[in-house]
Amino acid sequence: MTRDWKKKRRFRKALARSLQIISRRNERVPPYQGPLHSIAILAQEKYGDAILLTPLLKNLKIRFPECRIHLITFSKASTAFFRNDPNVWAVHYAKGNPADYLQDVLFHRFDLLFNTKDHPSTNFLLQSLLVRAKSKVGIDNDFHRGLFDYLIKTGFHTHIVRKNCALLEILGQHISVESCRPYIPPMPVSEEIETFSASLQPGTVAGINISAGGPTRYWTEEKWSEVVNNHPSVRFVLFSTPDDLDQKRHLEDRHANVIASPPTANLYETSLIIEKLMLVISPDTAMIHAASCCNVPVVGLYGVATQDQTRFSPFLVPYEMVVSPTAHVRDITVRAVEEAVQKFI
Repeated sequence: MTRDWKKKRRFRKALARSLQIISRRNERVPPYQGPLHSIAILAQEKYGDAILLTPLLKNLKIRFPECRIHLITFSKASTAFFRNDPNVWAVHYAKGNPADYLQDVLFHRFDLLFNTKDHPSTNFLLQSLLVRAKSKVGIDNDFHRGLFDYLIKTGFHTHIVRKNCALLEILGQHISVESCRPYIPPMPVSEEIETFSASLQPGTVAGINISAGGPTRYWTEEKWSEVVNNHPSVRFVLFSTPDDLDQKRHLEDRHANVIASPPTANLYETSLIIEKLMLVISPDTAMIHAASCCNVPVVGLYGVATQDQTRFSPFLVPYEMVVSPTAHVRDITVRAVEEAVQKFI
C-alpha cells in the first residue's frame, strides 16, 4: 500500500464525513413508492464494472419500460461501452464538455439517483450531492449513511451483480438470480472478426486471455506457453489488448495448436468469439465477465485479496478459481492452472 494511496483514502473518508454533515438525509424504509420516469445511475469506470451493471439495466427496462435510464460515466471506456445500449436513454460523460453536462444532467431533476460504488469515492460522492433527484439510493457503508434516502443492505463481499440488482428490491421488485446474466451491448464488428468467428466450430476451442488490468494481475508468457504446450490435443485462441499484441503473435507463432486470430477492436467483437468456445482462461479482468455473458465456463486467475474473489467472481457459469498465495497472479503455478483446466477439457 503506497503512501499516495493512503493519502487519497484519507481524503475520501474526510470528504465523506464532511458531506454527511452537509447533507443529513434521513434514511427511509423501502420500497420506494414515488414516480419513476427517470433514473440517473453513476456507472463505474472499468469494462468489468460496466458489464456487471448490465443485469440491472436489463431488468429495469423490463419492469419499468417507460423509465428513461440515464448513465453518468467517469471514463471514456465505460462511455463507449454503453453508447449503443438499447436499454439506456442517454449516456453523460462527467468529465466531458462542462456545458453539455450542466445542461443535460445538473439542470435536470431525476426521480431517482443510484450510486453504484460500495465504498467512498471522491467523484461519486460529489456527483451524488450535485445531481438533483427526488430520492437517492446508495450501497450501505459507514461513509454513505446520511447521504442517501435509501441504502442497499448487503455484505461487502456480496457479488457486484447482486449489489447492483438489489436496487430493484428498493423499488419493490423481486427478481431471480437467473434473470441477472450480464450482456455486452452491440458495437461495430469488422468483416474479419465475423469471418473468423464463423470459422470456429462451437465448443471445440479453448480461449486464453493474456492481458490484465494492472501489473499485479499478469501471468507470464512462459507460463501461458507451458500450459498450451502441455495440451497438444487442445486448440486455443488467444485474446489480448493492443499493448500485448506482440506477445499474442509470438505465442501464436510458437505453438501449432494455437489458432492465429485477428485482434478484436471492442468487447462485442470479443464476445462473438467467446460464445464459440468451450472454456475461457483468464486473469481477473473483464474477460471473465464477458464469458459470463456468453454462458461459457471459466478458469479465473486471482490474487490473494478476498474482496476480488468474492465481489468479482465468474457469475452464472461453471468455474474454477485459481488463487495466488500473494497479491501477484504471476505467483500462481502452472500445475495449479492445469489442474483447474483439466476439469473442463
